[in-house]
Amino acid sequence: MSATYNFVVSDTDVGVRLDKFLATHMPEFSRSEIQRGTISVNNSSAKLSYRTRLGDCVVIDMPVRTTDVASQNISSDFDLDILYEDDDIIVIDKPRGVVMYPSAGNKTGTLVQNILAHTHLSALGGETRPGVVHRLDKNTSGVMVFAKSDAAFRGLVKTFSTHDLTRKYIAFVWGIPNWDGADITGNIARSSRNRQKMSMVKSGGKPAHTVVNVADLWPRAGVSMFRCTLMTGRTHQIRVHLSAHGFPVLCDDLYGRGAARLGSVKNPDLLNFIKTHNGQMLHAEILDFTHPVSGEKMHFKSQIPSDMMELKMILDEIG
Repeated sequence: MSATYNFVVSDTDVGVRLDKFLATHMPEFSRSEIQRGTISVNNSSAKLSYRTRLGDCVVIDMPVRTTDVASQNISSDFDLDILYEDDDIIVIDKPRGVVMYPSAGNKTGTLVQNILAHTHLSALGGETRPGVVHRLDKNTSGVMVFAKSDAAFRGLVKTFSTHDLTRKYIAFVWGIPNWDGADITGNIARSSRNRQKMSMVKSGGKPAHTVVNVADLWPRAGVSMFRCTLMTGRTHQIRVHLSAHGFPVLCDDLYGRGAARLGSVKNPDLLNFIKTHNGQMLHAEILDFTHPVSGEKMHFKSQIPSDMMELKMILDEIG
């Protein structure tokens, strides 16, 4: 079985390589998947190196993807916290410490596997990532949306790619700023020294923009709470931006530079929390978007998890 997609080349797409044109207009598919499709331009077969012309009629037949349920090893290792569900989408409050989907080092216990034990997800995300249109790191908690229908998947992919939504995070960070709010911009690319890390770069990479507002301060502890709004959605964006500007997220093993801060921590409860806690103090609090099928305005808010509440109580006692 296959699905057929039709496009007409407009002024803005003239002279673009066909593979790039299709990748732009079919963001739900990877380039390798597009290469496996059957492509024609103006009813004649065409190579991916073809340069588009105004008015070209581009048709591509894509094999219909199916979710390989067996490879998912479907399981319900933890109770899902479902904030909303209908025939097209499901909104989940993700716990900290849970991996999004199966990978080389995480075969079971993932969020996707638990959702599949509850309901179906769109196969357009691929065999291991059905329904996935955005991601949270393993140790970041908070609100997420997944696509159940193919129509919802395509709509949500477009929403996230155009950033036509609101995403707000809570972060507990080292440092006391001398400002109430800040706009942090700077391109982000994978680090050349550590492939697990991202870093800000002066050239190359992808543009990234984070709006930061101070929510609370604990000067004696040297800790602040920020509300961060993502204007773009790059890998590790908030963690990279805050760390690069001198406000690393607490308990962040990758970007937190925690060892250098421990010597200044005098309160035994805070010191014990930081030494024993696993996972950065970052939480996806708010997600607002337009429903990809019904067009309804959707608003979801996730309360900060118990470990962040514990941290806040410790900080409030310190002052």
